[in-house]
Parts: sequence; structure tokens; C-alpha cells
Amino acid sequence: MRWAAALVVFLFHLKNAKYFGGDDLDLVVWAFGPGAVGVTFFFILSGFVLAWSARPGDSAVSFWRRRLARIYPVHVVTTLAALALAFTVLPELRPHGLKETAANFLLLNAWKDAWWHGINPVSWSLVCEAFFYACFPALYAVLRRLGPRALYALSAVCVGTVMVLPEANAHLDLGVVLYNFPLARLPEFVLGVALARLVRLGAWRGPGLEAATAITLIGYFMTPYFLNAYASTTVLGFALLIPAGALADIEGRKTMWQGRRTVKLGEWSFAFYMVHVLVLEAGTLVFGHQPRFDTLPALAAAAAVFTVTLGLSAALYRWVELPGRRLVLGKRKPRRTAGATG
Repeated sequence: MRWAAALVVFLFHLKNAKYFGGDDLDLVVWAFGPGAVGVTFFFILSGFVLAWSARPGDSAVSFWRRRLARIYPVHVVTTLAALALAFTVLPELRPHGLKETAANFLLLNAWKDAWWHGINPVSWSLVCEAFFYACFPALYAVLRRLGPRALYALSAVCVGTVMVLPEANAHLDLGVVLYNFPLARLPEFVLGVALARLVRLGAWRGPGLEAATAITLIGYFMTPYFLNAYASTTVLGFALLIPAGALADIEGRKTMWQGRRTVKLGEWSFAFYMVHVLVLEAGTLVFGHQPRFDTLPALAAAAAVFTVTLGLSAALYRWVELPGRRLVLGKRKPRRTAGATG
């Protein structure tokens, strides 16, 4: 599922690159325009998996160390790659001074509106994740004591908050852009934690995987019809889909997400997400800015960018993510966990 979410984010940014022109562009906008909602899926899934895999008696420091080992090596390498591109062939990626650069390396840049999209544009979501990780030990200590009724009530509040916030972002002068502001994205993470506890307690009573998938797809394609609905139309579907997938695994039912290749793509998904915008930016050197090709050249350009991104993600996973995790944790074989973005 992480791979599917990373793919729709890639397709969203591919749409923004405007490789396709004419009627093709209209179709691409319709199909891939809502793709940014994949980040909401990452945030909910991240809370779910961290709560599901929480270790009894684990210390906050140990938890934070494992999360640092999971996200930081790839973050550093992709940031360095972005800086190398910025100071050679892609000046539009250059940061505005040393403070912004330092904030990016320290996963703080999304707290300031002027910096949130700097250097490697997708790193803002890691800032949100770092904030979630900082909160998780205290948050989980509270939520693990709640019963099913309280967890259902909390889940409903989180879903409602996520639905309302985009409208607040559009109509209220809050002084921040809520889309990238870590505190505004926290309800998505809390929702994932609450859902995991409901499944763990055997109290989840949601629909099956097929129905949850259908609700998710309906919400996805409804997104363009709602103002600034970066998550409001899909959060309910995601809140049903993730527990449904978990229950299918627990009950031993076969699903499309369990194949060996799908699992491998899921392992690569974090690196894929972190590198894909850099590949698209570099692609402008070959294809130009917003080239609006005819159908066949557009498909060829899109396939080339996808292939390069996938190859780099496999390399980053093998030669950066896994060795980096071993280096931070001091282990030969790191424990397999969910990705930083879910």
C-alpha cells in the first residue's frame, strides 16, 4: 500500500510537469490531480504501524534512535544530491542562505512557510514525521490506556478535523499554510495510532478490504470537486482501508498487496518518494519545462522518468537506507519496519 501511495504522489508531480498536452493533459489532470492525498495515507499508516509495532517497556530514546536510523540516511543523501543539482544545473533548487539549508538538514524547514518547499521539495513531509516521532512516546502512553469507545470517538474527531482543516486553510487567515504545517497534520497520525489500537484490541468493525478500497477510490476522484481538499475526501477511505488490510493479513486472506514484487516495491517506496521530484526536475534539462508533448512522446518521457526514479530508489534502498540503518543502530541486520512516510 505504501508503494501505491508513493506512486500516486509521483503521478501528481508528473502531472505538474506537463509532459502531456491537449486532451491528454485533461485526462492526466483528472486521473492524477488528486495524487497529493498519498501523503495523508503515509501519515495515517505511519501512526498505525508505529502503534502496532510498539515494544513493551521501550524507552523514548531507543524509539527515536530507530526512527532516526530509518529516515535520516536517505534524507541526507537526497538533500546533498539536491544541493549538487542546485549549484550546478538547477539553480531553482538553491536555498535562501545557510539558515534554510541547516533547517532542511535538521528537519525543521516546514515550520517556516518560506522554507517548506526548499532544496528537496518533498522533505517537508519528513519534518512532519519527525514531529510525529517526537510526540509518539507520550501520545502512545495515553492512547494505549483508552478503551474501544474512546478510541472510536478519537478516530471520529480526527477524521472530522482533517475534513475541516482544508476549509480553514482556504477561508481563515491563520498565518500559516496548514497543508505543510506539522501541527496541522498531526490528526492524521493520531488517527493511525487510534486505528491500530482498535485492531489490536479486536474491536475494529469496519468494512472489508474490497468495500474500503471502493470508498477510497470514490473519495480520491471526488477530490477535485472540493476546494483545497488535500485530504478531506480521502481520509475516511484511508481510515477504513488500512485496518481492513491489516485484518486481511491477520486472518491469512490473500490480497493483491502480498506479492513478493509488491512487497519489494513497498520497501523501495520511501527512497522512491524522496528522489522522484529531483528526477523530474533534472528531466527538465532533457525535455524542457512543461513541454506538452503529443501522446507517444509524452508516454516515452514519463516512462523514462519513472524508470530512472525506480532504479535510483532501488539503489538508495540497498546502498544508503540499509547500510545507514545498520550504521546508526550498530546492527548487521536491521529490524524490518514501516517506512518513514507510512
